[in-house]
Amino acid sequence: MKVLIVDDEQDLLDILSFNLLKNGFEVETATSGEEAIALIDQADDYRLVLLDIMMSGINGFQTAEKIRKIRKGLPVIFLTALDTESDLLHGFSLGADDYIAKPFSVKEVVARVKAVLARAPQKSDILVFENITLDQLNKTVRVDGNSVMLTKTEYLLLSALMQTPGKIMSREDLLIKVWPDDTFVEARTVDVHIARLRKKLLTAGNYLINRSGYGYCLTK
Repeated sequence: MKVLIVDDEQDLLDILSFNLLKNGFEVETATSGEEAIALIDQADDYRLVLLDIMMSGINGFQTAEKIRKIRKGLPVIFLTALDTESDLLHGFSLGADDYIAKPFSVKEVVARVKAVLARAPQKSDILVFENITLDQLNKTVRVDGNSVMLTKTEYLLLSALMQTPGKIMSREDLLIKVWPDDTFVEARTVDVHIARLRKKLLTAGNYLINRSGYGYCLTK
């Protein structure tokens, strides 16, 4: 699981990174809120953010607000020397999953990270196939890190195929998944929407294969 640590103290970043790596986490760091927001906007595989509040530039509270707009379900743990009731309430109102007061022990941080991740849904909300990333929570799709704008129908088709990579799905299967309540949609409709989806995925559209007489699959 990838954790992003955000703090403007390099020594603290080094200590936390070392210990989280030692405990089996993948770690990236940012020294400002602006850098953290840019990283999260470019990648969908972060599972948790350790976020300092008192930073130069935009502070941790402001950073958390912007993170929520990009990935509203991404767990955030605040690292802070602020421990007044109003500060705590403000942090939790922004959706903070936990607060760790400075100074802290590294063992406590690791334990809290594990606890928050254990409470998170077990099924990942991120689907990845080659250079395609689909975020089921935020209903977004990226190809090579770039956002791709899909209609709801195109998104549902891609989601169905990404959940069963390499497996052929018949037009009837896709009709049931994407148009469950519409008995008047014809199988040909699937072909039309798949063709549009393939174009929007650009080079990644080559992974969307038609098995003549059988249906569609996502494969290398």
